Amino acid sequence: MKKISSYIWKYKWNYVIALFSLFAAVSLDMLSPQLTRRVVDDVIVGGNMGELKYLLLGFFLVGAGRCLFQYLKEYNFDNVGNKISASIRKDLFVHIQKLSADFFDKNNTGELMARIKDDVDHIWDALGFVGMLLIEVTYHTFIIIVCMARINVLLTLVPLLAMICCATIAIVMERKLDKVYGDISEENAVLNTVAEENLAGVRTVKAFAREKFEISKFLSHNKKYYELNMTQSKVFVRYYPYINLITKVVPLLVILCGGVIVINNKMTIGDLTAFLEYSMNICWPLEMLGWLTNSFSSAVASNRKIKKIFNENSSISECEAPISADNIKGDIVFDNVSFHKEDGYMILKNIDFKIQAGKTLGIMGATGAGKTSIVQLLERMYDVTDGAIYVDGTDIRKLSLQGLRSAISFVTQDVFLFSDTIGENIKLGQKLTIDLSDIKRASKAAQAKSFIEKMEGKYDTVIGERGVGLSGGQKQRISIARAFAKKTPILVLDDSTSALDMETEREIEHTLDAMTETTKIIIAHRISAVKNADEIIFLEDGRIAERGTHQSLLERKGLYYQTYLVQTGQAD
Repeated sequence: MKKISSYIWKYKWNYVIALFSLFAAVSLDMLSPQLTRRVVDDVIVGGNMGELKYLLLGFFLVGAGRCLFQYLKEYNFDNVGNKISASIRKDLFVHIQKLSADFFDKNNTGELMARIKDDVDHIWDALGFVGMLLIEVTYHTFIIIVCMARINVLLTLVPLLAMICCATIAIVMERKLDKVYGDISEENAVLNTVAEENLAGVRTVKAFAREKFEISKFLSHNKKYYELNMTQSKVFVRYYPYINLITKVVPLLVILCGGVIVINNKMTIGDLTAFLEYSMNICWPLEMLGWLTNSFSSAVASNRKIKKIFNENSSISECEAPISADNIKGDIVFDNVSFHKEDGYMILKNIDFKIQAGKTLGIMGATGAGKTSIVQLLERMYDVTDGAIYVDGTDIRKLSLQGLRSAISFVTQDVFLFSDTIGENIKLGQKLTIDLSDIKRASKAAQAKSFIEKMEGKYDTVIGERGVGLSGGQKQRISIARAFAKKTPILVLDDSTSALDMETEREIEHTLDAMTETTKIIIAHRISAVKNADEIIFLEDGRIAERGTHQSLLERKGLYYQTYLVQTGQAD
């Protein structure tokens, strides 16, 4: 992650203008008590009425100057805070996009949403409005002390002691709030996750009549979030009244002590009036300390959370000089490939097969046998633990990652459609190169054209999140059309026809048979989807248990044959 200082440095001139305006506005604010002193001593006490018009003009100029510089100060701080938060949010989102699949295995969507939105907003506050007030409070306090000391050093001890007390209380409060803010940030992420999962799966929840359970789960996390925020409030409420009390007592003590000094003729009434105005002017920074400490602690906690994500590195990386994957033909070799997760759980073991360009490989096996993992390794969502995968004779770890993935069209078993038009979903693979004729051609090949063109908006029909409003078969056909439209040398279908009727599946099989220049990997549970493949491998516990053509596997009378009997209703 870039240091926060690097973002600030990028907009240094905006900050220079903002800081200059801040110092100018505060300095002008310090002139008002001096003008008041002159009004009391020279005009009211001294009777010099001729000076009054100049003093009134002075008040006007000070007010006008403060108005101008306050505007420049707040505009520049807000503007820069907005720009920096937008840059951090962009950099964070880009960094997350570059992380490998294993990162998303360990981090849920709700947590990442909380980091991108809420935590960046807290940093925005620290670099904008809250940061501005912290600097203003510091400079304001310093210059007031100087002004008061010039009037009477001894009397200055009263507000100075008050400030020390307030600062001590603020430090104690900040230390207590620091851990609370970290816990609040974590629970906010969990709450986001629970809400996001429930809303995304609301139809499943309703189908299983689980509303009460989901409400209970949400309320339990909501209660914990409430309790953490109440803990924060209790800390704030416990200490803030002391700061408030001190700010109310300071002017009273100034009047009492200053009155004694005036009676002893060591200070004029005008001096006491100016000093009292200064002492009351110092009250608001003291009152702001609690709130500023509160907000700043939140920003520090959020920065730690964001840095933790920035410190994550992708386990998938390109070599220094990756080979271009622009002209891939589609020859694929799995050479003794094994794969296990970080915890050591073995998923694939000694997987060996070859697919010539334009040929078809069928992959079958029970759930959890490792079928999808083969495709994930081919796309380098994960890297092999042992062995190697070659495409056109080149180890895929030496290929450009973008080029490799661009050469593969992947129809996942968990169809994901974006909340956009049908046309835009089909264009997803090549948005800049696919036109309407390509969309129609791909839709026809995927047996989707007929139902799409019956819709009122046709290809401009907006579908809901994850394809809400479409049947399972319709979503699968749009997903297949998306893969066909991409026109890549390698096509992977991962159980992508499970929701289709037999007739539609047969039509798509004819389309696949006609794609003689495309290397196809078909993962399926139904034998009807793979029976025409040039080779079929049957996985069991992450290993190749059987391999061959449809006919040879039936003659072997092993696992594939048993599956065939079950699916054709011939099993005992």
